[in-house]
Amino acid sequence: MRKAVLASAMGNCVEWFDFGVFSAGVITAIVGTVFFPPEEGGNATLRSFALIAAAFLARPFGSLFFGPLGDRIGRKKVLSTTIIMMSASTFVIGVLPGYGTIGIAAPLTLLAVRLIQGFSTGGEYGGAATMIAEYAPTDRRGFYGAFLELGTLSGYVLGAGLVLGMHVGLGEEQMNAWGWRIPFLVALPLGLVGLYLRTRIADTPEFERLEQAGAKAKAPLRETILRNWPMMFKLICIVFLLNIADYTLLTFMPSYLIDFLHLADVSSQLTTIGVELAMIAVILPLGALSDRIGRKPLLISAAVGYLVLSWPAFAAIQTDSVLGVAAGYAVVGGLLVLMLAVVGSTFPAMFPTKVRYGAFAIGYNISTSVFGGTTAVLVGSLIEKTGNNYVPAYYLMLAAAVAIVPLLLIPETARVPIDKVGTENAPELVGSGARSS
Repeated sequence: MRKAVLASAMGNCVEWFDFGVFSAGVITAIVGTVFFPPEEGGNATLRSFALIAAAFLARPFGSLFFGPLGDRIGRKKVLSTTIIMMSASTFVIGVLPGYGTIGIAAPLTLLAVRLIQGFSTGGEYGGAATMIAEYAPTDRRGFYGAFLELGTLSGYVLGAGLVLGMHVGLGEEQMNAWGWRIPFLVALPLGLVGLYLRTRIADTPEFERLEQAGAKAKAPLRETILRNWPMMFKLICIVFLLNIADYTLLTFMPSYLIDFLHLADVSSQLTTIGVELAMIAVILPLGALSDRIGRKPLLISAAVGYLVLSWPAFAAIQTDSVLGVAAGYAVVGGLLVLMLAVVGSTFPAMFPTKVRYGAFAIGYNISTSVFGGTTAVLVGSLIEKTGNNYVPAYYLMLAAAVAIVPLLLIPETARVPIDKVGTENAPELVGSGARSS
């Protein structure tokens, strides 16, 4: 169990280490300058955000390929492939020559690398969550599932913290010249550690049971789409909110504080890292809490919170007070961690075992591609055009309104064995399913 959790969470750590590096305000601006032709009045940060968005276009294709493959040949083999592809892609960014050296080939090559990374990431999260859910005991699935997003937050803090340390230690001139490359290079050793861990565990007991019984889906992709599309649609709507909140906080906010609110680089990064550390401190207890009271109370509380509190939070962030910025940031992060603590145990339990990897990966990545990856560039562009710094709050409120209905409709599966969920044998629980089984 411990090996499976560590191996699964390590992939999320690698994925979000990249986001922690790429979305750090100083790196975002440098990448937009190094790899693109100089444009008078051009916004280097938005060019980098556009690259992030472009990479997400490949994620649904990765999920369509890797998801059903994971249902056919096993979770372990696919996850061993995705983690090395992700880490190698991030590493390559650190060695690519810039526009001043190879001209237009620089942004095109960078785009290709990001598309490969997006393709591999499309098969990562669904498989990692599936592996933990299928290993975890029923009464502790929430606790162990929270480790998946602990990997997310830890990877982000590691990436952003490394950038911050180097920026302070090297200074702006050296950071612009060569220091920005170092954080990208660190991704490869992290990926190799993850690969080692994943090759040292067996596949999940649930997949092995299906394999031994000869009960695997003969056409996983077809069965996934034809028989599970209603639940996949609910997943897409819920992930809409999760991703808007996730990518607003972790990808857009550092640059938002610098470019639109004119906070200093170091102050922006310290604020972001501080909120992330607070989220790390509470995510495992929240996961354990969901084993007692159910997943839906936490998810619905987060959705209602974003609907009601997003505008006040961004009003606080726009004050000149450091405490106001921290308080508003904490509200956005606190609501997000309510979701992060339980998505690793909730989403896999929405689908039956024989199509779990594919159904989860496809639904999750379609929503992530359309909404999550475009958050930073869309919100940033709207702020530039309208001059309204409340755009992120309005987007969060819209996403919350969309997510509330499917959250009310999905079954509570907190105490349902993982081999029973998503099947005709799964009990339809009402209210807080943790009180019945």
